[in-house]
Amino acid sequence: MTPSARLAAAIDLLTAMEATPRRPADAVANAFFRERRYIGGGDRRAVSTRVWSVLRQWRHIEWWLDRAGVPATPRSRIIAMLALSPRPGEAPQDLFAGDRYAAAPLSAAERDLAARLRGQDLTHPDMPRAVALEVPDWLLPRLEAVFGDDLAREIEALSGEATLDLRVNLLKTTRAEARRSLAADGIMAEDTALSPWGLRVPGRQPVTATAAFKAGLVEIQDEGSQVVVAAADARPGMRVLDYCAGAAGKTLGMAMTMQNRGHIVACDVSEARLDGAVRRLRRAGVHNAERHLLVPGDRWAKRRAGSFDRVLVDAPCTGTGTWRRNPDARLRLTEQDLAELTVKQAEILDTAATLVRPGGRLVYATCSILREENQDRIETFLRASPHFRRAEPDAQCGLPAGLAQQGMIALSPLRDRTDGFFAAILERAA
Repeated sequence: MTPSARLAAAIDLLTAMEATPRRPADAVANAFFRERRYIGGGDRRAVSTRVWSVLRQWRHIEWWLDRAGVPATPRSRIIAMLALSPRPGEAPQDLFAGDRYAAAPLSAAERDLAARLRGQDLTHPDMPRAVALEVPDWLLPRLEAVFGDDLAREIEALSGEATLDLRVNLLKTTRAEARRSLAADGIMAEDTALSPWGLRVPGRQPVTATAAFKAGLVEIQDEGSQVVVAAADARPGMRVLDYCAGAAGKTLGMAMTMQNRGHIVACDVSEARLDGAVRRLRRAGVHNAERHLLVPGDRWAKRRAGSFDRVLVDAPCTGTGTWRRNPDARLRLTEQDLAELTVKQAEILDTAATLVRPGGRLVYATCSILREENQDRIETFLRASPHFRRAEPDAQCGLPAGLAQQGMIALSPLRDRTDGFFAAILERAA
């Protein structure tokens, strides 16, 4: 594709995203490219990079357009981004070429907009702080309460490019052998600092095409998620429950730490997600796991009360810790979403707690950075559940000493180079 055709495709993709504002941008992009299989891999990356740069600077661009008195549309957003963050050889009038597959030429008003914005800094001193930080207005006080004076630096890290992390599958290989296998396919990886099984790969590499991935030697999993698996400390012979398993990423990790011995159950309310776990479990060589679909009126939990050594609750949350991967999530998140999620989290945590045997452990985790979903949720739970207490991770789980503070782990991209994650380790009285 020509540069102007790529630009036209970026406008079309932004238009598709704006048409379905509650749908995640990556899901819209996947559908967009499936319907346009003629767009090759390099072109897809170029189009996606341009669109994601707009998503990451959405409020900045909107502020400038409002200041210029221009309605915010996919086309005007692209024009503003080209003017405010110019790249060599990308003059707006050249990219809006008007020829076949290209966007229509700039109108007089659009040329005026580009001229007025050219040379301006993307961030302006008059911008409200929430706009400058690219966060919803209502969320700013909550983020200030979490990060204090470090907020700007933390948000900058949350707005950057996400790392590509892999979890080595110790059921099939070692970390050193996995590194060598990846290197044979031209992918160089380095050990992660926090996860005892993690590898970090620079840039956006085609990991899924490697022999290591196809053979189940590695899984794509953020290091923060791997830390949650380590905190669960599932051991051989245990009965383990992954209560909000999704596509079973953490189930795979716990089956590995269990050395395929004992029994692990992956539960979720989504049949599609559980079905999607089958191929991953098979590829990883996991054979001590079963899946269970949770449905309304299900008495499964009541029949298994007090029977699990470990229960992991990877709770549904705002996902504020994953903004590096999902910058559009900031645009969709509302205060009502947070209120509804905290109610759901409390209900899930209360139910999951009944499944822990005396002396067993309950690990509550989110990919959120908000106190309401994390520390406050745990404090509320402990006040109502005196038979549980916070516990420190065992040294054998492989986590660095001091990572947990009073039984709780809070990770951020700035400090830990991971997604934003939270985990609390709770132990039931024997």
